[in-house]
Amino acid sequence: MPELSYREAVRDALATAMRRDDEVFVMGEDIAEMGGSMGVTQGMLDEFGPERVRNTPISEMALVGAGIGAAMQGMRPVVEVMYEDFLTLACEQIVNQAAKHRYMSGGQVKVPLTVRTQGGAGWSPGAQHAQQLEAWFVHVPGLKVVFASTPADVRGLLYTSIYDDNPVVFFEHRTLYGIKEEVPDELEPIELGKARVHREGEDVTVVATGRLVHEALRAAEEAEGEGVSVEVVDPRTLQPLDEETLVASVKKTNRCVVAHEAVTRMGFGAEVAAVLQHQAFDWLDAPIERVGARFTPLPFAPVMEEWVVPHAADVLEAIRRTVGRNGH
Repeated sequence: MPELSYREAVRDALATAMRRDDEVFVMGEDIAEMGGSMGVTQGMLDEFGPERVRNTPISEMALVGAGIGAAMQGMRPVVEVMYEDFLTLACEQIVNQAAKHRYMSGGQVKVPLTVRTQGGAGWSPGAQHAQQLEAWFVHVPGLKVVFASTPADVRGLLYTSIYDDNPVVFFEHRTLYGIKEEVPDELEPIELGKARVHREGEDVTVVATGRLVHEALRAAEEAEGEGVSVEVVDPRTLQPLDEETLVASVKKTNRCVVAHEAVTRMGFGAEVAAVLQHQAFDWLDAPIERVGARFTPLPFAPVMEEWVVPHAADVLEAIRRTVGRNGH
């Protein structure tokens, strides 16, 4: 099995879809000669040419709108929005147009649009280039929302998203681009709406997304040394959500921590906690713990940024609280 980085896995999914289907193309700011701000599309211009690897003006509303039009005409565009903070500039197109047309046309019009974007803290990008806004888009009927945390998952889920007939907002985390993992020789599509259990455990379930999946796995290793068995589950697809896998895990462990990098208030973890409280209340032996960023714009100073966003230590402390081993 070859080893791919997260960045290479994204590129492989895009290139594989484009080789197999002439209707697939990519567009975005500086994605051609420059290869994108994170180097994901590096080299693709040479293989596919400027008609299918298209640089766009600096207007997120325009490029997403063009993608919607192309999708409605039968193509399968993948639009890259350089930073997920800039999704705010395209919200009218994503929320009021892409998400609505299939429903409003009674299914006659499909919108097979994939909007790729990346964000996240960890390199002092400041308050306008590192927000985690995935919960905003989960709230919009008509959109599918994906947040992959590993190379194998990002490759399989992105390929599936491209071939979904509904608009998909596809989140990536910039600090994950360099991580590597063995992947199958042949790209294997991954069904949307299926969670991944990264680690089996008996005492507490940690439901984590994005970078926090890796922080949760580190916390689980430390907890094991303290005699606590931790199960780590990554929903992977935030909408549709694999409630069945999450509920089954909590019914087994009887405790739960939800963790993400986005701010805790109104974060995706709140929805997970609500689902689990409703469907697994009788199995819970402790309140559900939530781990997320502090409710503040992200500071530029590295030491302050480190303080604002959650890490493995925060997940471990939440694990200790829910199993009653925090010393209080």
